[in-house]
Amino acid sequence: MAVCCDLEVDVNGEETFMVDKKVIASYCGRLSKLFGKSTGSARNLKVIFNDFPGGAENFELLSRFCYNSGRIDVTPSNISFLHSGSLFMEMNSSVSGTPNLLEETEKSLKGMNFWAWSELLITIKQCQDLLPFPSSSGSLEKCVDSLIGRMATSSEPSPCPSTSSPDSSGVRFSCDTGSTESLKNSCSRATWWFEDLLVLSTNLVEMVIKSMVLRKFDHSIISRFLFYYQKSKCYTGTPDEKRNVVETVIDMLYILDWNSVSFKSLFGILRVSLNLNIRKCSRTKLECMIGSQMDQATLDNMLIPSPYGMNYLYNVNLVLRFLKAFLHGGISQTSPTQLRKVASLMDLYIAEVAPDPCLKASKFLALTMALPDSAKRFI
Repeated sequence: MAVCCDLEVDVNGEETFMVDKKVIASYCGRLSKLFGKSTGSARNLKVIFNDFPGGAENFELLSRFCYNSGRIDVTPSNISFLHSGSLFMEMNSSVSGTPNLLEETEKSLKGMNFWAWSELLITIKQCQDLLPFPSSSGSLEKCVDSLIGRMATSSEPSPCPSTSSPDSSGVRFSCDTGSTESLKNSCSRATWWFEDLLVLSTNLVEMVIKSMVLRKFDHSIISRFLFYYQKSKCYTGTPDEKRNVVETVIDMLYILDWNSVSFKSLFGILRVSLNLNIRKCSRTKLECMIGSQMDQATLDNMLIPSPYGMNYLYNVNLVLRFLKAFLHGGISQTSPTQLRKVASLMDLYIAEVAPDPCLKASKFLALTMALPDSAKRFI
């Protein structure tokens, strides 16, 4: 029996398929509505899709479902494609008593909490490749919820003691060498997922982090992951890709408890960002986070070269913005110890930049007057 191929389907300009109109339309409500109840023998019918989720690969998968009498194995490796495709093609009607594809995929998604971790990663990676369609369908949110739920049940809420500094842990995923073996194991349980989530795009990282914050994850663990993500992603990639990563990481760090964020690592991001021309709003957030912990800074931290094209040696304007952020809550909100450290630091900084012949007198004066006299008495 000859195979009928009376419908030409152009999928996103990637590939053109010749299919049986009757077979495909019987399962796809979108095409069924398009063709109506016509039984004419018109030839050379053509449909063009410009935004088909999953492209040609997914259309071929859906076609197999149709040609196989409405049967297909729904697995974690294809469920994102099948679900988004069935929604797009309105495959929500049963044919000859077989379950419709949309119903099958949604039933499988409900069992996502019982999947293996590797299966969740495969599915969320596919959702990522299909954006923005999975977001509108709700399947992406289900994936993220399951992913974070698995992380929560496998990690302890406070893997490291609150007295340990984020700087001491950095992104090495281990506690202080003097810690007990059980504490090391606890830290490992809290960070085992870091490497796996490097496959996520910045959009998904933002979605995951916000969900983790809502679920009361330890902010120090979240910040360590963000620094790890930034360092890993910035090894390669174009300047635009690096800029996007850095901006996303800064924006996510900003919503955390800043006391849980490594001051040393913030300066690491600052050095990277200076060469990337990041958005002003992200730069301001980073400066606020650094400035709020300025009492932890060293003179070396402050000696940041001036921007390209400037004559003076050091970026005095940046340090002044740090000071503004440090004093944002008012001097009454700052402890005498913090004021003493920052005042001493500024004395060292002023002594270092003073010999610069290109430094304008107005900038030097601004540095000397940045801290109120009431702060200097703590020195």
